[in-house]
Amino acid sequence: MASSALKLPTARASAEAQEALRALAGLRSRKTTRGLKIRPEGDDPEVAFTVPREAFELFLEILGQMANGNAVTIVPVHAELTTQQAAELLNVSRPFLVGLLDDGKIPFRLVGTHRRVKAADLIAYKATDDEERKAAVAALSEEAQKLGLGY
Repeated sequence: MASSALKLPTARASAEAQEALRALAGLRSRKTTRGLKIRPEGDDPEVAFTVPREAFELFLEILGQMANGNAVTIVPVHAELTTQQAAELLNVSRPFLVGLLDDGKIPFRLVGTHRRVKAADLIAYKATDDEERKAAVAALSEEAQKLGLGY
C-alpha cells in the first residue's frame, strides 16, 4: 500500500467507469464463462481474454467505486501495513489505532520499534466491529420501540 494520498478519479474517469459498469453489469448474472474484448484508453488494440469470476466481480466493484468518485486501492490480505496505513484503512487516527493494538484488539508484530499489522487482521477486526455496531443499533432501535419514541 503506497503511503501517498489516494488519487480521486476525474469526472471523465468516473463517467467512463459508470458507462463500463452499465455495459458489464449484465454479465454478472450469467453462469457461462465468456471472454471479453477490452481496449484500454488510448490507441491500444483490443485484447480478448477470460478472467476468473472473482476477478470480474472485483473489477465491477472497482468500476462502481470509481463511478461514484471514490479512490480505490487494493491491498493483499497478507500485506503488513504500518500503523499509519492501517489507520487510514480503518478510517481512524493513528493514535486511536495504536491504542487498539496496545489493548490487544488487533494483533501486530514489532519490526525493531515499529509496529506492523497484517491486512487480514484489520479486515477481521473491522468485520467484528461492524457486527457489534449493528447489534448495538438494533438494541437501541428495539428499546426506542418499547418506549414509543417513534424510531
